[in-house]
Amino acid sequence: MASGFSAHQFVDAIRSVVGHDSLVALHEPDITAVEHAFVTECLDSTFVSSVGVFVNRFEEEIAAFTGASVAVAVANGTSALQVALVLAGVQQGDEVLIPALSFVATANAVVHAGGVPHFVDSDPVTMGMSADALELILSTFDRRGLQPVNPQTGRRVAAIAPMHAMGHPLEVQRIVALAQDAGIPVVEDAAESLGSYVGKQHTGTFGLLGILSFNGNKTITTGGGGMILTNDVEIGRRAKHLTTTAKVPHPWLFAHDETAWNFRMPNLNAALGVAQMTRLPQFLSEKRVIAEAYQKAFAGVEGLSFLEEPAGTTSNYWLCSVALDEGREHERDEFLRVTNDAGIQCRPLWELLSDLPMYQANPHGDLTTARSLQRRVISMPSSPKLGRALAVGKS
Repeated sequence: MASGFSAHQFVDAIRSVVGHDSLVALHEPDITAVEHAFVTECLDSTFVSSVGVFVNRFEEEIAAFTGASVAVAVANGTSALQVALVLAGVQQGDEVLIPALSFVATANAVVHAGGVPHFVDSDPVTMGMSADALELILSTFDRRGLQPVNPQTGRRVAAIAPMHAMGHPLEVQRIVALAQDAGIPVVEDAAESLGSYVGKQHTGTFGLLGILSFNGNKTITTGGGGMILTNDVEIGRRAKHLTTTAKVPHPWLFAHDETAWNFRMPNLNAALGVAQMTRLPQFLSEKRVIAEAYQKAFAGVEGLSFLEEPAGTTSNYWLCSVALDEGREHERDEFLRVTNDAGIQCRPLWELLSDLPMYQANPHGDLTTARSLQRRVISMPSSPKLGRALAVGKS
């Protein structure tokens, strides 16, 4: 196609993948008779709240799928990240290094844990935290104590929380190595990357802890929900205790041994999660079909590029995305307007966290790449059913 690739041509390219329905959602849950059956079983049991077999089963199945030693189900991904940061040692006033380009929950969880977000630039390939930028920031810290101190603020740097953006794995092995050298624990925000791998290792299992999200727009959903992952069994035990009001087991007494949270996932939500887990391999396969179709639709197009999984990784392609070329940033909103007017729900990346009013005074390094990506990337409809329709059309 010509270098003047337009917003209307963009719509045509997307339509070649998603079809011509009047409204195509960005990412919608896929609910069938399987989910109805599991949820009905939970309803019939009357154990719909904090007690029931589905919570334990969901935790066990996520642990088995990801390879984590322990998985603890909680109310949502934000609470999972908050608790994970506390378990990693974040205390009141500590700084936590996080990507500037992320959903607001990443920063909010840091604050809820008592910490102060310190924003790091993005990698142009993965869209996640840049290992180069992290290394540069770490080199400026005072490392004479047990953990680094930011000399500009005087605050201890207690954790690093990289986020796998759009499901694409970032350079997590290098980030973990840098963190270990600096004596800082890593908490992976893998909210978007269930089913994504670096080599054969699942995201969320490289750091001391990791977290997943099961919001309605994620690869699988529990309606609302999250999961804490860890390979440290004692940390896993603490996670379960602290997210279930720190209740001491007893046949009838209400004994609690510390201040904690009521963040547990209800059994009803877990039943939906167990049902979705039976279909997860299918979802991942269907999302790869979508990605391959988009890749083909945009092959050879001048002016934008489809964002492929980074080398050496397997992405779940949670949200398939394209990036406008440098110099075409001003066209992004026109592309978004035309696609959404056509009933195709496309979205930009999040506003930089460092630009939000409550975080504008927070410390940060150079954010040139993050800002460039934020201005150029557009995410496109990526629901599994779209891949299913494509597969049926080819058969």
